[in-house]
Amino acid sequence: MVIKYEPLNRRERIMRLFREAIEAENARDLETAKRKLDEIMELARDEEPEFYFEACFRLADVFLQEDNCRGAVKCAVRGVYRAPSEDLYRLGIKRLGDILFIMKEENRLGEISKDMDVTLDLVKDDEELYRFVQTLMRIARGERVGERFSREEFNEIIRLLTG
Repeated sequence: MVIKYEPLNRRERIMRLFREAIEAENARDLETAKRKLDEIMELARDEEPEFYFEACFRLADVFLQEDNCRGAVKCAVRGVYRAPSEDLYRLGIKRLGDILFIMKEENRLGEISKDMDVTLDLVKDDEELYRFVQTLMRIARGERVGERFSREEFNEIIRLLTG
């Protein structure tokens, strides 16, 4: 009898990588968790956008554990930008808002005032998200903002950060 092993299909591999990333994160091996999540993002980018979205936010959580708030924001913005549905887009905005609120509470908003060029370039096709990220950077620099957005979720985050 010959046993033939087929390579894991993409979804199975992604699920295995998620499990390994979570196990690494629970063991406080954040470097391994980040590597696994990066691999998921690479595998899922075009074929499995829901997994890509979740990997972005999981990676944002790992960055928060490492005290890398700017990295967390960048991952969250990437997840929002590539959200495959309206519901996930809105959820992503909410999760991004949670990260920003944590940063505000810790007086760390200033960390996103610069070095966001790559992130801005990534989201340039989404005019409102692009303006939102620019507005966040201005808030982080201590500037007064009066921006209004068509998405109430963006307006709510701005109110929380400036109020």
